[in-house]
Amino acid sequence: MTAPPAGAPEQEGAAPARGLRFPSALTILALVTVAIWLLAFLIPAGRYDRNADGAPLAGTYHRVEGGRSLTDRLDDLFLAPVNGLYGIQDPATHEVGPSLTGALYGSAGVFLFVLAIGAFITVVFETGALDRGIARLAHRLRERGALLIAAVMVVFSVLGTVEGFAEETLGFYGLLVPMMLALGYDRLVAVGASILGAGIGVLCSTVNPFATGVASSAAGISLGDGIVLRFAMWVVLTAVTVLYVIRYARRVQRDPDRSLCGFLPGDLDRKAEADADAEPRLTRLHQAVLVLLVLVFAFMIFSVVPWSSALTGKADATPYAWELGWSFPQLSALFLCAAVLVGLVARMGEARLSSTIIRGAADFVSPALVIMLARGVTVIMNNARITDTVLHSIEGAVKGTSSGLFAVIVFLVNLPLAFLIPSTSGHATLAMPILAPLADFAGVSRAVVVTAWQAASGWMNLWVPTTAVTIGGVALAKVGYDTYLRFVWPLLAVLLVLICGFVALGAAM
Repeated sequence: MTAPPAGAPEQEGAAPARGLRFPSALTILALVTVAIWLLAFLIPAGRYDRNADGAPLAGTYHRVEGGRSLTDRLDDLFLAPVNGLYGIQDPATHEVGPSLTGALYGSAGVFLFVLAIGAFITVVFETGALDRGIARLAHRLRERGALLIAAVMVVFSVLGTVEGFAEETLGFYGLLVPMMLALGYDRLVAVGASILGAGIGVLCSTVNPFATGVASSAAGISLGDGIVLRFAMWVVLTAVTVLYVIRYARRVQRDPDRSLCGFLPGDLDRKAEADADAEPRLTRLHQAVLVLLVLVFAFMIFSVVPWSSALTGKADATPYAWELGWSFPQLSALFLCAAVLVGLVARMGEARLSSTIIRGAADFVSPALVIMLARGVTVIMNNARITDTVLHSIEGAVKGTSSGLFAVIVFLVNLPLAFLIPSTSGHATLAMPILAPLADFAGVSRAVVVTAWQAASGWMNLWVPTTAVTIGGVALAKVGYDTYLRFVWPLLAVLLVLICGFVALGAAM
């Protein structure tokens, strides 16, 4: 993946150092698809009885006939990507296929939404407003180093929690590295501010459509469910992370010899050059685009939050008359319209605006395809009738555990999955159909499972070398990956404990 303006929020696999290459999320999911298809020959078919909402009932699992011939199974494998996009589930047989009649089972809604938000984000970057806004903020606060670090990290964290801002940070190293050196810090401070600032926002995604949105959709709940817990996590974990980076920065500023990464030739001269820099100018156009950006994401949050439930604490509360209750179809239309509106305000012209929207959607095809392939895996499991069998195999582990312990187990189980599938959307689409029903057995809200899952994915993506954000960031800043690990591991340990505490508390509430 590349830096802005065409940076997709997905965290795809990147090439680690020394010539080794970890497979991309698309390759991993293709291999998973074949592996699950082969395992379906060995795993017996089974099914749970379900309630009116479609949730499986604990203790009702029973074996059923698979009913799939070799030809049918080959057809499932061949059509897995197609079914993952627009497969239809028959209400009587529960089979999924592109030509059946029933409810949409595929991820077409999420697929289009990813392309729509890709178009919007790319148009915003094309105006230069976001780049210039952050550059201006950094320049104005350059004499107050701790405040600058906090401001950059909070801005990145806010963008991460609402729209999955992560790989876009790669475009800011050219600004942040000289700025941090000018303040008397080292290159590792710029790395920490970028990777950890945006990463902690993604870890605590409140309404991030690529993490919370996809996972909530796969879990069959609203994007706004669990937002209070996720917001509390975001506040606490962001504060802890900001303080951690500032503490290290001040230590280096007081004694440069305590820098973990050291200084390259010319680094220590940056401070003397700082006063010669001119302040980036924020034009009226940039101001207007930034206002539109804030309004669009604020409206998205307003439109998806179940306000009656959030304000009363009752899951079955009657929606207020002013609640919108929007989902992916409406949000797709919102971001497409917003992309056009930003283009009109920026006076791009028809040709430039059209090409930018097309380029933005094209840059986001990769995460959209990941979602489609992951959904195709669940279709294979569904048609082979082994999803409930897999669920039953771990039902016993859930039985008898406290709600808090259950939430922590869900978090820990997802850590190795996040390493293998660094794509948050692909991980969610693949894992959530299995994990979400477990919450019903444990008497825990499915929103807690979504929170535990995204925390596991976000925690891993703060350090694993399979993400472009991490490996690309340290390369751009000219900091060794091993040095970054030495810097970040104490924080990772603290975050691990805090996350377990939050998800356990959320399950117990």
